[in-house]
Amino acid sequence: MLAEADHRIGLVDCFPSIATRESTPARLLRERLLLVLFALGTNTGIKHLAAGGDHGHSEAALRHVRRLHVTKENLRRAITKLVNANYAARDPTLWGGGTACASDSKKFGSWESNLMTEWHARYRGPGVMIYWHVEKSRLCVYSQLKSCSSSEVAAMMEGLLHHGTDVPIQANYVDTHGASEVGFAFTHLLGYSLLPRLKNIGSARLYLPDAGRSVSLPHLQAALTRPIRWELIAEQYDQMVKFATALKLRTAEAEQILRRFTRPGPQHPTYAALVELGRAVKSTFVARYLRSEALRREINDGLQVVENWNSANGVLFYGKDRELTGADRDSQEVSVLALHLLQSALVYVNTLLLQRIMADQPITLTAEDRRALSPLFWTHVRPYGTFQLHLDRRLDLNPQPVSA
Repeated sequence: MLAEADHRIGLVDCFPSIATRESTPARLLRERLLLVLFALGTNTGIKHLAAGGDHGHSEAALRHVRRLHVTKENLRRAITKLVNANYAARDPTLWGGGTACASDSKKFGSWESNLMTEWHARYRGPGVMIYWHVEKSRLCVYSQLKSCSSSEVAAMMEGLLHHGTDVPIQANYVDTHGASEVGFAFTHLLGYSLLPRLKNIGSARLYLPDAGRSVSLPHLQAALTRPIRWELIAEQYDQMVKFATALKLRTAEAEQILRRFTRPGPQHPTYAALVELGRAVKSTFVARYLRSEALRREINDGLQVVENWNSANGVLFYGKDRELTGADRDSQEVSVLALHLLQSALVYVNTLLLQRIMADQPITLTAEDRRALSPLFWTHVRPYGTFQLHLDRRLDLNPQPVSA
């Protein structure tokens, strides 16, 4: 599948050498690059792939290609190209327009010698977190390597703003942990919709737009609280826009901004205004969430997409007990991005395969059928065995004309 994606869109062109010159013939370089990307994306490792493969390339040759060509920047370039190609090739009548994504993290085991490794209180073990942004039709637009104690709200904003693909993301589904007032405030200022699944909906409080409104809402008295302090928002509005612009232009990282606001001591006035704006936006969302069953179903379905993506991680990233074994952050990030690329190639080929089947055998899909239609499946994939590479073979994914 990785080779087929390369045939169609030229993935290896995204991996120029960091050296001043390249003497390896193009055909050999292409084969070695695909083998290295497979070794990293499945976590089997270059040594194991070289020893157990029927491809004719030595471990030294593969490590040379890994060192000179497979960098974080090149991998992100290849992922963006593959995601854009997948989005362009999709039939919108089958997959929809792709205007929302779901974001969530997954814990990966990691060597304790790595400075990124931390003990995770909930999962009870050392490791790191990989934060994924997955579009509703199983198209992962962004991935991040984070420590276990890092802010998931910051990771959510980072992927939403800087995924760099052609997918027009306008809304983001998150679990309860993402329903923070600051997250609501920043996404509102930046023109996105934050759509969390609220587990603790019974304890939610609704802030009033003005002091006299509570009299007209007698049935909501138990959930109502004080009015929003609009004067604080107006006073700090310019500063809030400045911080939101810094996030958008990437002149400051979301993690740094949130750390500055939440450090011990007197509360930052701009942070207080952001919290106040977030409370206003969140109150509006909670009212919609309670009123609309369709919205609750949409959010739940969106979050199931990223859970499906996480399930595929364990199938494809099967080597070395599914642990990130690099001794530094760069090597771990390369492994994660290679997994992202490999899994995206799976989704790309499956998308073309399903569209080929639907074109050859036209079927009328109901609304329930469309909800169940997914290009992220792997029952036809055999990840284990002898590693072979046959670049002269192609998958027949183009729809055939229907005879009269």
